[in-house]
Amino acid sequence: MVAESTKHSLYIVVSQTGTVLSRILKLITGAEYNHASIALSNDLRLMNSFGRKNPYNPFYGGFVLESPDFGTFKRFSNTKVKIIKIDIDEEKYNAVSNQIEYMVNNTDQFGYNYLGLIWAWFKIVKKYKNRYYCSEFVKDILVEQRIEGSENLRDIPQPVHFLDLPNTNLIYTGKLKDYNT
Repeated sequence: MVAESTKHSLYIVVSQTGTVLSRILKLITGAEYNHASIALSNDLRLMNSFGRKNPYNPFYGGFVLESPDFGTFKRFSNTKVKIIKIDIDEEKYNAVSNQIEYMVNNTDQFGYNYLGLIWAWFKIVKKYKNRYYCSEFVKDILVEQRIEGSENLRDIPQPVHFLDLPNTNLIYTGKLKDYNT
């Protein structure tokens, strides 16, 4: 008898910080949530995404570590979120963890996909090596690790699209600062 592999979870956090840029995106897309992050633990003390490297400068972006305790989420403490949990096996969890760890250790090799975001406005997909915007990053993680339903995500993903993934659990809606595990 083969032992069942250990179960792990990924957490996708879609958020609305209330920044000028997020309010503009809300007007353009009509979506309530305009940022996406991924976390490997349910306490969300460390999330990963592509966004502001400096909470006071929306034009300096790249791969970022995020938390309610520092950075943009601390500055914009009334950030609203929806958190979904995706159960995965140990092999996929380790692959996602390794992929993120590589990015953390090589942050200077990754940048924000400003041009891709502009092209997305015109509904044109433009990928650039080691450049992402937030939802593009989350989608690529899910697709590369063959997370169920990721193959059906749109070519130009918006954070709210992750809420429609199959076999996920919406575990929280509210202010990020009020989230307790």
